[in-house]
Amino acid sequence: MTSLFRPLARGVISRHLNCMHVNTLILGAGAAGLHCAAFSGPNTLVVDHAKAPAEKIRISGGGRCNFTNLGTTPTNFISQNPHFAKSALARYTQWDFIDLVDRHGIAWHEKTLGQLFCDTSAKDIIAMLLAEIAPTADLWLQTEVGTIRHDGTHFHVALKRLGQVTLVQADNLVVATGGKSIPKMGATGLAYEIAEQFGLAVTDTRPALVPFTFSDDRFKPIAGTATPARLITADGATFDESLLFTHRGLSGPAVLQASSYWQMGEDVRVALAPDFDITAALKTQRAQDGRKALTTALAVHLPARLVDFLGGELDLTGNVGDLADARIADLAASLQNWSLKPSGTEGYRTAEVTVGGVNTNELSSKTMQSKATPHLYFIGEAVDVTGWLGGYNFQWAWSSGYAAGMAIATGAP
Repeated sequence: MTSLFRPLARGVISRHLNCMHVNTLILGAGAAGLHCAAFSGPNTLVVDHAKAPAEKIRISGGGRCNFTNLGTTPTNFISQNPHFAKSALARYTQWDFIDLVDRHGIAWHEKTLGQLFCDTSAKDIIAMLLAEIAPTADLWLQTEVGTIRHDGTHFHVALKRLGQVTLVQADNLVVATGGKSIPKMGATGLAYEIAEQFGLAVTDTRPALVPFTFSDDRFKPIAGTATPARLITADGATFDESLLFTHRGLSGPAVLQASSYWQMGEDVRVALAPDFDITAALKTQRAQDGRKALTTALAVHLPARLVDFLGGELDLTGNVGDLADARIADLAASLQNWSLKPSGTEGYRTAEVTVGGVNTNELSSKTMQSKATPHLYFIGEAVDVTGWLGGYNFQWAWSSGYAAGMAIATGAP
């Protein structure tokens, strides 16, 4: 969403400015904003700069939308305040959203680790959300947000749509414009600008759920090779999923998960074949057929291209029968404690989410309302709550959107 935080020209105001009043103005027609609109009550207006609503939903999950996770708990989220998400997640759970999907007749299936996807298309979720808001909300697309001010009672927001400027007076303002991830889809730091305008602190932000890069292109020879792995970050976060070597570095689910915890300059540790006893396997091979080359024996348990590559990192010469117990132990330790230092990540360009955002100390965990400015709400990715890979960030969008929408509809403080 484009920010036009500057006074409108005097001539524009006099000749072209329309005025209207709404109960609730929601900035952002993504997952959180649309879901909030479904609960916020009548006379709601949702606006977005894009040509179509919920573009992140449309592209997510390979076009099938990983819309929630069966195992959602507060421990699946990163925040400076690990307790903040508990209230919203408890009041609108994954089971609530699954019930909504079922009521709309959308077929879905579970993949690995509790991840739920649409059988047909992510567009089914978008259509469901639009149907839910249709009775009480209007949706304006290709709309720019200009000046925002608060007169102590109402919010006044300048909107530009199809060349026409409209000054909207709103009783409630909900900021659901997301973070900085995937700027090619229009992501900006607008939510943070609005927060700072109203005196709310914003934590440091960084790209997350994003591939690691290595400046020396060291993995280019084995780009496209994938293998099960365990990634361990400097602070002890551990993820067991697939690891993918790329031309630029490392990707795959395990890497994306670890990236949310990684800080520039830190090492990550990689355990190859994490649930396999390499020591026992090599000792068995030594006893049964010690003439087999070590690389051949390892290629039974790891991709052959990876074994060839590791030959340049570790001493993999000789036959299995030549290995003493001590060397087998050292080799197994090296394979399951491979220390790597990424030079960086691919950044917001490919990051699925943003870590950090509006400081949760500034918001009510029950309503998502600003503690300093009544009737101002921040929801979804704009807030310093970031979920793991696997449907958790969508669940946060549903839960936080519901919290704000219900607070508005019921007049909760």
